[in-house]
Amino acid sequence: MTQDLDATAVTGVRAAHALNEARLQSFLKEALPKTAGAMRLSQFAYGQSNPTYVVAFDDAEYVLRKQPPGELLPSAHQVDREFRVQQALHKAGFPVAEQFLYSDDRSIVGTPFYVMERMHGRVFKDTSLPGCTPEARGLMYRSVAETLARLHSFTPAELGLEDFGRPGDWYRRQFRRWSRNVAETQTQPMPAFKPLAAWLEEHMPEDDDTRIAHGDYRMGNVMFHPTEPRVVAVFDWEIATLGHPLGDLAYFAILYGSTPEQFYGVAGLDLAALGIPSFKDFNALYCKAAGRSEGLTNAHMAHAFYRFAAILDGVRARGLAGNASSTDAADIGLIAPDIAARGLKYAAAADAGSVGER
Repeated sequence: MTQDLDATAVTGVRAAHALNEARLQSFLKEALPKTAGAMRLSQFAYGQSNPTYVVAFDDAEYVLRKQPPGELLPSAHQVDREFRVQQALHKAGFPVAEQFLYSDDRSIVGTPFYVMERMHGRVFKDTSLPGCTPEARGLMYRSVAETLARLHSFTPAELGLEDFGRPGDWYRRQFRRWSRNVAETQTQPMPAFKPLAAWLEEHMPEDDDTRIAHGDYRMGNVMFHPTEPRVVAVFDWEIATLGHPLGDLAYFAILYGSTPEQFYGVAGLDLAALGIPSFKDFNALYCKAAGRSEGLTNAHMAHAFYRFAAILDGVRARGLAGNASSTDAADIGLIAPDIAARGLKYAAAADAGSVGER
């Protein structure tokens, strides 16, 4: 996998995601607070889901995020939900971009879309955080853990999001959702996927704690301050819902069980020399910040790897269909079989009574 380090890079608008720029400019000049001069449009190069653009005027820059074109799965790419959860969190003081507008008028850019503040800072796809000192890396991982704990400190009701999903039974609901998606769009053989599914059917984590779950909380979806080791924004809320907090934590912790070639993991790296906390220490950082007495088990990790394998194969399906947000989606999705196999190792470790298959 190419280790392209600049996850904030923009490029020209790709042909598959071209918009009617004159129509968009006319609409935005009426709807946004600052729109002096001619609109200039570019597209973020990074990201696998909803096409995301920089909309620049002489006196302001915004980010526009839209549904992709083409036929979509019924529960996918619900940008109205992204807008709603970020709007609620921004009002509560959580680090997300300010939201300016949502529109479901397809005559403007072809699909529903929303516009938000453009944030500036550092985004790393590579979870080893290249270019940072060991001390900074440790503080950045701490900030990631504490930011996630802060998200989970809100009750859905206090954010006005009590109807943002179904409470309870998150693990089984996610299992059913992603199993169904793979059944509908599977692009490649994944020998470990069905055995892992069978194991999870019998060993599903059981806990009905319900909070706002980001769903895709990983290093590439957080932005750090330009110079300080702290998170200033969390992005990509496409699959956010009411869910279990440990689901988010396990998903982030996938990086400990995957290699640098497997979606920028850290398995096999000298974490102490890099200043990156171990799996155990990261788990402890989150639990301390969240006030939890217990953290992740092998069953949580097996579930996270199963879900991630399904997500990656879905990314590949979008890439093959030509409606993915980035140009390398079909290639990135090729690691799904390896991710499923890694999940099966966590299941085997649980069966063996191991504390952790790390």
